[in-house]
Amino acid sequence: MSNDTEADENAPEEGGGVTDEAPDSPPSDGSERFPDGVADEPSDGAVGPDERGDRPGDRNGHSDGNVEGTIEDLGSDVEVDAEVAEDVDEDDLLGGLRIDSTEEIDVPDRLVDQVIGQEHARDVVMKAAKQRRHVMMIGSPGTGKSMLAKAMSELLPPEELQDVLVYHNPDDGNNPKVRTVPAGKGEQIVEAHKEEARKRNQMRSFLMWIIIAIVIGYSFIIAGQILLGILAAGVIYLAFRYGSRGGDAMVPNLIVNNADTTTAPFEDATGAHAGALLGDVRHDPFQSGGMETPSHDRVEPGAIHKANKGVLFIDEINTLDIRSQQHLMTAIQEGEFSITGQSERSSGAMVQTEPVPTDFIMIAAGNLDAMENMHPALRSRIKGYGYEVYMDDTIEDTPEMRRKYARFVAQEVSKDGRLPEYSAEAIEEIILEARRRAGRKGHLTLKLRNLGGLVRVAGDIARSEDADVVTRDHVLQAKGRSRSIEQQLADDYIERRKDYELQVSEGYEVGRVNGLAVMGEDSGIMLPVMAEVTPSQGPGEVIATGQLKEMAQEAVSNVSAIIKKFSDENISEKDIHIQFVQTGQQGVDGDSASITVATAVISALEDMGVDQSLAMTGSLSVRGDVLPVGGVTHKIEAAAKSGCDRVIIPAANMQDVMIEEEYEEMVEIIPVSHISEVLDIALEGEPEKDSLVDRLKSITGSALSQGENVSGPSSPSPQ
Repeated sequence: MSNDTEADENAPEEGGGVTDEAPDSPPSDGSERFPDGVADEPSDGAVGPDERGDRPGDRNGHSDGNVEGTIEDLGSDVEVDAEVAEDVDEDDLLGGLRIDSTEEIDVPDRLVDQVIGQEHARDVVMKAAKQRRHVMMIGSPGTGKSMLAKAMSELLPPEELQDVLVYHNPDDGNNPKVRTVPAGKGEQIVEAHKEEARKRNQMRSFLMWIIIAIVIGYSFIIAGQILLGILAAGVIYLAFRYGSRGGDAMVPNLIVNNADTTTAPFEDATGAHAGALLGDVRHDPFQSGGMETPSHDRVEPGAIHKANKGVLFIDEINTLDIRSQQHLMTAIQEGEFSITGQSERSSGAMVQTEPVPTDFIMIAAGNLDAMENMHPALRSRIKGYGYEVYMDDTIEDTPEMRRKYARFVAQEVSKDGRLPEYSAEAIEEIILEARRRAGRKGHLTLKLRNLGGLVRVAGDIARSEDADVVTRDHVLQAKGRSRSIEQQLADDYIERRKDYELQVSEGYEVGRVNGLAVMGEDSGIMLPVMAEVTPSQGPGEVIATGQLKEMAQEAVSNVSAIIKKFSDENISEKDIHIQFVQTGQQGVDGDSASITVATAVISALEDMGVDQSLAMTGSLSVRGDVLPVGGVTHKIEAAAKSGCDRVIIPAANMQDVMIEEEYEEMVEIIPVSHISEVLDIALEGEPEKDSLVDRLKSITGSALSQGENVSGPSSPSPQ
């Protein structure tokens, strides 16, 4: 076997144990065995497209006639083929494109030319394709991992594609022999074997009927034993039929056929069970008595064998069991892997072929949790002989990228095939939504699968109305109809709380604050927090309820540090109860309710009311700085839906606010940098409040000036 380095870079052209001659191989000239002159032996030379016949076009069936494209032609460098203004206004949502609809935007034929964003991942894929390296892509769903994997299969250098044949082994039926031949020749070999088997069967049948005729004639005419003659004829018939089964075993089983493949194979093995991934041998219920199927005919290839000389893509690789990951590592290391039955109870478990070539490039993908359950040796194999890349969630908003997003809309319309074209105004609205979903000012989202869903919903609405083009109004309707389950639940919660008067949006309440949270990724909800201070019957403690998870518990602990430092009273003799109202089974995760908890507790300690027309969100340091959080746009919209007039957010998050136009006049956004500012805005009673805020400033120090210098969220809270 080859060593580690050789296994990855110089995997054998033919699997180990591959014989030079098949059982009962023909004479060297092939004249006797194969009537058509097809020799059953592999060719040494590579078979190019011209030798296999003209098969122009790429793997998607596009026949552009140009097969000289290089690996540097990958999609993100492909400009939009449409008229562009010379002087592009930075505020132009179309990036200077002069179009009336997507009909004027040409969609590239090749998949690699349709890649948008992911510049770092694109460069990695280019290098990996050139050097035949493995790649692991980690990132959020819908960011283009599978698309880049397919693009890689188109970028691979030209290789000698191969067919794989499995032959009966006359010495050991449970150890079939394996041979590799140039692509397209496998079918010829199988047909030649079948033709020879047909001729043998014809000769056997002719001889059988001659013998039967002689026996029946003798018994009828000479012996006069009619019944005995019929019985003898039946025995002869069964004997010939039973004996002819051995000839069928000589026909090889073509398990990998690349005759019609013009580019490197691409196999998606996501979620594949062991047999589908590693190959299998079918169970044979008739294992004796001449009724059994030859073992080589029951061999089934796995995705690792079909991907030979191509790309094996596995998404959510951590869902593979450890045993499959170990076998996968062996296939990567050795460049070959024998096929055997995957079920111990099956007759196929007794069969093991000679090694079958598995010279593929593996692209493993998954979310961040994919690395937790991944076999460490498999990851080490990828990292040592390949690349690891993190997929971006957003990309900088530039005129060039806006033009590519316009092309993205055109691509989605073209792929669907049933949608009307998009007007320029509708494209602009899609780009605005891409900005909003990015959650960062000056960026566009790269979760293009979800954005593509919005494109299709808007197109469906336009089609149902028999509209010629998709308009901005159709996109706005689609945004309402394509709400996530979390957003629908959040809206339902808001309506139910109004019905039962659980939601307060006016007046002042002691120890009650309107907090804000995010459900899922794109849904905001108002989450009231209540605090009560009671005498303690033992050592004082802070008690928080509402299904708080680890990060939320830590946030409450940080808040208690400020409270202990702030309070003039001896809180060691008091219990502070904090309740997150109606959080449900999902509980509270993240620390974005820190300023909400602090305000509620301080309100309860000082017996000062909190403005209920105000909602707030923000993390809190132990010194009182208000730190940035995630999802501020959705939280602000949730506050507006709930009837709040003002929303407090961290000053660093102001650059991330991209609320819908309908909410801009409904709510005032107040940025803050320190807890003293929050209390100044939220609490009632001017003289008392001023004294409280001044005291808090003096105790927590000069953290306010530090908080104002926060440039942006480095790792915003998920809540």
